[in-house]
Amino acid sequence: MIRVKVVGATGYGGVGITELLLQHPEAELVALVAREDVGHPISDVYPHLEGFCDLPILAADDERAAEPADLVFFATPDKVGMTAAADELARGAKVIDYSGDFRFTTVEAYADYATRIGKDPSHAAPELLTRCAYGLAELHRDAIRKADIVGNPGCFACSCILGLAPAVKHDLLEPNSIICDCKTGVSGGGKKVNPTFHFPARYEQMNAYKLAGHQHVCEVERELGLLAGDEVKITFTAQVVPTCRGILSTLYGTLCRPMSEADLVALYRDFFKDSPFIRIYDSRAAIGTLHVRGTNFCNLVVSVDSRVNRLRIVAHIDNLMKGQAGSALQNMNLMFGLPETAGLNRPGIYP
Repeated sequence: MIRVKVVGATGYGGVGITELLLQHPEAELVALVAREDVGHPISDVYPHLEGFCDLPILAADDERAAEPADLVFFATPDKVGMTAAADELARGAKVIDYSGDFRFTTVEAYADYATRIGKDPSHAAPELLTRCAYGLAELHRDAIRKADIVGNPGCFACSCILGLAPAVKHDLLEPNSIICDCKTGVSGGGKKVNPTFHFPARYEQMNAYKLAGHQHVCEVERELGLLAGDEVKITFTAQVVPTCRGILSTLYGTLCRPMSEADLVALYRDFFKDSPFIRIYDSRAAIGTLHVRGTNFCNLVVSVDSRVNRLRIVAHIDNLMKGQAGSALQNMNLMFGLPETAGLNRPGIYP
């Protein structure tokens, strides 16, 4: 069994990975660590876990939190994982971090990201960056299998990169024509109380935010640039809509040459033929975020507007699953030589 510790266990990301691990055939939860609700069973914080997981929440300095683990999930904000990962590695654990701490393999790339989100651009553990893999399994399986540290992708980044990867890899789009129009549910703001996410402020309210520059743009441009073999710049707009969970990203790009929708659907299906969590649809598909809720799937609708020679991809993911805990568990499976779908191959809940 893989012994697992979750740091940041009481946030949405922490409870999400806890829920998944309880159903995993090869995983055993050995410790839950958080700053809040210390001493309480996790089932006091999340009553739906009663009888399934009643482990106590431990403080980081509790000696029980240092018990040996094979893997540590850091479901924590930026700057937390980078200060604690070295100790976990020294104890023999592998690390999967939810934040931006390990999504970049150079100090320069990390500094660009940190500056964009208004944080100190220096990295607390620069020596660890060369041991990282970017945790988008569909593009980096081999690197993830070999890595000690995996930086889980951002939720928006996951939807945008997966939606655009085949077209960019095959040089189908004019590089500077890409637009990412992205909408997320309120849970994307996390568990922490915030006046702008108070129910009266969100009910029947939609708004764009971080128009000056969203942190996930760094990941999207980096990954698309690697696929294209050249610099790629995008226009990215993030919006919050009054739903609990789910991301819908509508991605546009001008085609370098005319192509039919049928040919593009075939190209996308071939690109993702070995990716069990990617499902490809043509423009006639009547699907939405409901159809990925609670799952690790990414549903991609491939459409061509032939009037203006433009490709349109509509990507659907659950921001708390494929955009967070689901991808993290998929990465754990790869790191420990397990089937990629272990503990994840299940439908969602309807309606």
